[in-house]
Amino acid sequence: MSITLSGPKLQAQISTLGAELVSLRDEAGRDLLWDGDPAYWTGRSPLLFPAVGRLRDDQALIDGRLYPLKQHGFARTSAFDILHADAQSCRLRLSASDTTREFYPFDFRLDVTYRIEEAELIFTASVINLGDRAMPVSFGFHPALRWPLPYGGDRNAHEIRFERAEPASLHVLSDGLIGEASRQTPLQGDRLALHDDLFQDGALVWSELASRRVRYGVPGHRSLMVTFPQMPHLGIWTKPGAGYVCIEPWQGYADPVGFTGEFKDKPGIVMIQPGESRDFSMAITLDPPSAA
Repeated sequence: MSITLSGPKLQAQISTLGAELVSLRDEAGRDLLWDGDPAYWTGRSPLLFPAVGRLRDDQALIDGRLYPLKQHGFARTSAFDILHADAQSCRLRLSASDTTREFYPFDFRLDVTYRIEEAELIFTASVINLGDRAMPVSFGFHPALRWPLPYGGDRNAHEIRFERAEPASLHVLSDGLIGEASRQTPLQGDRLALHDDLFQDGALVWSELASRRVRYGVPGHRSLMVTFPQMPHLGIWTKPGAGYVCIEPWQGYADPVGFTGEFKDKPGIVMIQPGESRDFSMAITLDPPSAA
């Protein structure tokens, strides 16, 4: 089942499976989101919970016991209930169950809200701890935006312009885990020129990030702004040759190579105390042409 939201400049469709954004179009009906072509990747904009990235041996150590927990967690393959839906907003919920406790032994509630305001789609995820002990959580967004966008300019003319210069080195992935080696930032100041060679070894992963927004598109053409005020980490990824680029604000990331500790001690984990909640949010805004 899906929900359609409409505003003056955007239309969005959200599936109850994974509370996933599965379509985003502008006022002329042009697609801004990847279509999930299985030849490359069936995802469109999955939600990552309670883990971001891969865990060592696809297992989480919690209170001395190993739980099977695959890359990016289980929310993306779970059925959500619809709590509210109107023309411009909706709210969906995933609650802990006997099934989720097989992978993650905590009593949680995950509420996801989508809202269209003019030319902006706002995502908010609220994680609530309903249990009687502190709950370790990671959360991430994973929208796959069309590459190229439907606004002109060559595919290789697309770039991601960061809010600030990002001189910190990036992690090198090793079988999906964070490797010991690092790579020099591919940014020139605040600009990342997009080309397939960037992704030959997998995603670009920033664990140190000054920016909380980026602009994606071709200079001088209409573009998309992605903002993520509470999210301290970022992944950018595609499969070389595919028609999308994922701009992924995260709280947390994959296990480091050799990490054998408890899930709560995994880098990027936040702890939510009993009865408390934590919000994670991002927005995609359709902008006028950017300056060159």
